[in-house]
Amino acid sequence: MLLVLLLCSLGVNLGAAWMIRKLYTDNNILRLDPLQLAVYPAARQPHQGRKPRVVLFGDSRALSWPAPALPELDFVNRGIGQQTSAQVALRFEAHVAPLEPDLLLLQLCVNDLKAIPLLPEAQTAIVQGCKQQLRTIIDKARAQRAEVLLTTVFPLGEVPLERQLFWSDAVAASIREVNDFIRAQAGQGVYVLDAFAVLQGAPDLSRPEYSRDLLHLNEAGYAALNQALAIWLQGWPSARMRENQ
Repeated sequence: MLLVLLLCSLGVNLGAAWMIRKLYTDNNILRLDPLQLAVYPAARQPHQGRKPRVVLFGDSRALSWPAPALPELDFVNRGIGQQTSAQVALRFEAHVAPLEPDLLLLQLCVNDLKAIPLLPEAQTAIVQGCKQQLRTIIDKARAQRAEVLLTTVFPLGEVPLERQLFWSDAVAASIREVNDFIRAQAGQGVYVLDAFAVLQGAPDLSRPEYSRDLLHLNEAGYAALNQALAIWLQGWPSARMRENQ
């Protein structure tokens, strides 16, 4: 019995040491490249037969979003996991501008808002920062003559037991506020796909069959999103898209 306990203790200590080393390594890598620009090459990519190009841009939710089956469009993914809206906005020139997108699809902000339980006094500033960064990205894209498809911030999954001490209803409330801001941005060349409405089950929560964990979707969740996205793209009111067909 003692031997079993010793082996279990050794396993736990080795696992903890591995995790500490990984966190330390990841932290130093991020210090060397805080925007993670090295994740994607900066080289310009020619359009495939001048198909209209759609660039998915944002955090891990964008990174995990598979392109819908629309062969008439050229999809490029420029999502990076765990990035805040500030990191996403600051890498626009390196990761989006060279691609010359016809449409920029945005999904971001949850990594800002999930910090609110740890920094409750900064809630207002965090929410305002999300709004400002979204507006900055929109303005940069429109200056490059790209159109923008904003997707509302996805609803959350169930909060797991180990995170309940470090969570707050303020996150869901802030997602609602940011989503109201996103919906209000619709205008000339700027459109909104209400991903939150597609995914929501119980108030403020993803439908269980769509949720992988607290922050992320599973395959079924993205399939539901792509069904809505494909319908939107097939009616995309872009003059340039029609000219290129």
